[in-house]
Amino acid sequence: MNVPRPEFPNPQFERENWMCLNGEWDFIIDNERSGEEKGYVSKEGFKQKIIVPFCPESKLSGIAHTDFIHSVWYKKTVTLSDESLSGRVFLHIGASDFETDIWVNDTYIGNHKGGYTHFSFEVSKALNIGENLITIRAIDNTKSGLQTTGKQSERYASHGCFYTRTTGIWQTVWLEFVPKNYVKNFRFYTDAENASVSAVIEAKGYADAEMFVYYEGKEVGYAKKCDCGDNFTLSTALREKHLWELGKGRLYDVTIKYGDDIVKTYFGLRSASMSGMKFLLNGKSVYQRLVLDQGFYPDGVYTAPTEQDLIKDIKISMDAGFNGARLHQKVFEPRFLYHADKMGYMVWGEYPSWGFYYNVVSNMNIFINEWLENISRDFNHPSIVCWCPFNETWDRPNKNKQDNEVLRVIYNVTKATDTTRPCIDTSGNYHVVTDIYDLHDYCQDLEEFKKHCNEFSETGKPWESFPERQQYGGQPLAISEYGGISLSCDGGWGYGKVAKSLDEFYERYTSLTTTLLNYKECFSFCYTQLYDVEQEINGIYTYDRKPKCDISKIYAANTQKAAIEE
Repeated sequence: MNVPRPEFPNPQFERENWMCLNGEWDFIIDNERSGEEKGYVSKEGFKQKIIVPFCPESKLSGIAHTDFIHSVWYKKTVTLSDESLSGRVFLHIGASDFETDIWVNDTYIGNHKGGYTHFSFEVSKALNIGENLITIRAIDNTKSGLQTTGKQSERYASHGCFYTRTTGIWQTVWLEFVPKNYVKNFRFYTDAENASVSAVIEAKGYADAEMFVYYEGKEVGYAKKCDCGDNFTLSTALREKHLWELGKGRLYDVTIKYGDDIVKTYFGLRSASMSGMKFLLNGKSVYQRLVLDQGFYPDGVYTAPTEQDLIKDIKISMDAGFNGARLHQKVFEPRFLYHADKMGYMVWGEYPSWGFYYNVVSNMNIFINEWLENISRDFNHPSIVCWCPFNETWDRPNKNKQDNEVLRVIYNVTKATDTTRPCIDTSGNYHVVTDIYDLHDYCQDLEEFKKHCNEFSETGKPWESFPERQQYGGQPLAISEYGGISLSCDGGWGYGKVAKSLDEFYERYTSLTTTLLNYKECFSFCYTQLYDVEQEINGIYTYDRKPKCDISKIYAANTQKAAIEE
């Protein structure tokens, strides 16, 4: 594994001229955070080696240090030619947890805060022809309450629904070679009914711009503008209409030319909206049959060992009759979303809000910057059908309640940033302002569960656990966590009583799922969960993605027609 994960990390923004920096880096743990004073910036290298992009807690990194890590340093020497330095050069990091500083040839480049989203810096002026030393430091404090950590354990060991931590780099690092005038960003706005697309483009410098749209290699759209700069729009009608649907991605390939800059990308043509209590995909009522996907891997922790592992997670979900997933408490990497786009697989774009003190409004600046980076990075994915910045915003142990203004502001910012998707302020509890009213219900007593689902028909309001903290306002309804049935404890845990046999498991799974599908006011369920993660053993697959039961029976239960689809 000399160069793990060698594929280009983001197919939505791909240039031909790039250099993957994954593989072996010099490495040192600096728990005292004194590395800068010790001269680590100018030091040529460290004795220990790490395999990037795997975090030092993972086996695949070659380190496998699972105790708390407060600071780490990376170094790598890169050789560049005169031709490589003729334009601009950007250093990209897919994700690094949590606060990251970068130096090139002892020149300080910049700082990024946030553990889950891509960031980059132009490093052109710091580079030389020949050898160049890249130094990266990451600082992490899972216990601080001032950073989002998702499902990373705040204790020494994994426990409950908290798992092995991730520190430092955990997604691909690469150099990108870009012309002087270049495309900085773009957003696609598609019109499925009228078969057209507009690209709102942000650029640097002035140049002529062209957009070529292809479907299966055939040009089906074209737009051009001369002498563009800063911000402009390219729009074209599509000569062929191919809708993005469940199980059928039907993606359009796009080439954007801006002077000498050439960017390869794609989009999906689809409409997604809420109508009354229904979710409409291309104007048709579709029930969201979702599964909870935590995005953890036995040997890679946050990082899939190979691209095929990303594809497999989607495939095993679809094999079980799910048509999408809640990407739970983690920002998944762009290549996962790319394959979700290709395979016609819906996802909720969630953020790893746990670990963050959302009861103090002054902390919002820490949260909001990375959340906006997340929306910007993933806006063009047709697979993402809604945003969910928070999950279960429990009151803190010190008895400070959530600050409702934190949720309100993040909701408002999300809606101002993306008008094309609904936003769930906080999944499960405690809702403040939300487009979708989702609830978590782990009741496994079938008769009691049916009473919960029937309450809406009787009262006009859903059953919920926290009526004193949140009030239903007529929004579309989803049960976004349920089930969590374990087949055995075996040192771990699941929700409810352990199923004594496979037959009992099938009966309970089918009964709970059928009840939700018959819940005529509900447009979505999300089952907990797709696969076991460490000690949480309530998946339908094991942690290494082997089926724990007859998956065809899960498929049969999940694919029954839902009442709301009538």
